Amino acid sequence: MTVAIEMGTTQGGQPATLDLEELLATRLLVQGNSGSGKSHLLRRLVEQSAPWVQQALVDPEGDFVTLADQFGHQVVDAAAHTEAALQQIAARVRMHRVSVVLNLENLETERQMRHAAAFLGGLFDVDRDYWFPMLVVVDEAQLFAPAAAGEVSDEARKASLGAMTNLMCRGRKRGLAGIIATQRLAKLAKNVAAEASNFLMGRTFLDIDMSRAADLLGMERRQAEMFRDLNRGQFVALGPALSRRPLPIRIGEVETSGRAGNARLLPLPEKPPEDAHDLIFKPGENEVLRPASRPAPMDTAQLLAQLAAAKPPSPPGEILVREVVAPAPRSPEGPKTTLDEVVRQVLADPEAIYRSPAQVYQDFLVRCRQYGLHGRSLDLSAFKRKLASVRAGVDAETADTPEWDQALTVAAALSDDLQPVFLLLARAAHDKIACPSNAQIARARGSRSPRRALGLLEHMESQGLITSDIDAYGNRTIAVPALGWQTLPGNPDAEDAEDVA
Repeated sequence: MTVAIEMGTTQGGQPATLDLEELLATRLLVQGNSGSGKSHLLRRLVEQSAPWVQQALVDPEGDFVTLADQFGHQVVDAAAHTEAALQQIAARVRMHRVSVVLNLENLETERQMRHAAAFLGGLFDVDRDYWFPMLVVVDEAQLFAPAAAGEVSDEARKASLGAMTNLMCRGRKRGLAGIIATQRLAKLAKNVAAEASNFLMGRTFLDIDMSRAADLLGMERRQAEMFRDLNRGQFVALGPALSRRPLPIRIGEVETSGRAGNARLLPLPEKPPEDAHDLIFKPGENEVLRPASRPAPMDTAQLLAQLAAAKPPSPPGEILVREVVAPAPRSPEGPKTTLDEVVRQVLADPEAIYRSPAQVYQDFLVRCRQYGLHGRSLDLSAFKRKLASVRAGVDAETADTPEWDQALTVAAALSDDLQPVFLLLARAAHDKIACPSNAQIARARGSRSPRRALGLLEHMESQGLITSDIDAYGNRTIAVPALGWQTLPGNPDAEDAEDVA
């Protein structure tokens, strides 16, 4: 049975249809600049085909989650799951034939690529018994199949590009029909775009994109100018599932809407100047105040003036690792401040944990000069190691044990950003206490975002530094194989966990 879904109308007012069964065998590429109606087109296609075929949407902006209310798609928040978990979810999606939206909006670009690759890999690697037909829609495909290396790591780019290549090149035999949409053809990997046999080309203005669009449609170069003249919602269709010749069509209406802002002009509300002043400078009754942004670090003169005007702060109650250098000699007038005490004073500032080690080291040197100490006797490398141990919450008794020497040896081989996180987990495992929460791990890394902790743990687990396990109650346990230590179960989402530094 042939299933033809209506995408819109032709210039003559006739229905413009898409052969769904042909699409499953030949794949589709959609291109259009921002504002051309590309997302509207994808939504129309998904809505019209939802009753006929299972769907999975890779959504980097969270624009398609509204499909869940009317069409029953399950929304998978990628930020709440590890890469391994997403692979398992994708496999179950195919096994149980559930339509889903993979929402990537809460992830940074590199983690979007890694998580999308894991999810697509799970769809691709499922057992042959579950190779049911499925439309796989990837919006902003140039993010996941870039034509050139960008600011992300080569590992993330290769994983994402490999998953997209599998989808478009080898997915057909597994029942996967790739539908990829991009703003810029020039930014999309050619081997991924070349696998599509159906095209819907929308408005574009750059010569290189118009030229590639004309080539894909088999048009002459002089005809490429037509892509500049297309209105929003107008596309040129070509392919076995659409039309044997380039056919201009207008996309029809949709039943759901995205979460993007309203682009229509609205008159400004009429308010007296004094009311407008109160509205922006006074918090509302139910307004949640955001935490203040990190203040700019003081320069040396400002910090010295502040220290001269006020008594040095009392040492906080944090725990301290063994001394890297011997304490300074005590003067006859009284006890001399040690370098370790200066380190503790620097870390007493709650914002210090979110600053780079180099910035914290400069504050340390300034305070050392204030106390007449030779701060450079503790060089930057030694300071970073000391800082990592202090942030991990290692007490003096533990720091003097051979077991902790082994942990420091392992940590020394890691990058500076991983050392405090590794030592935090090692300390919890050594002391046999609850596994640190995501918030604690993020703070040890110098971040305010608990979501970043998941990315760090995934990377460390992929390197064999740790292994993690989630029990039936959602509590996490982390083991450190190199040391033979393991934490107790702990709630990864705990917000009131005790600070680590």
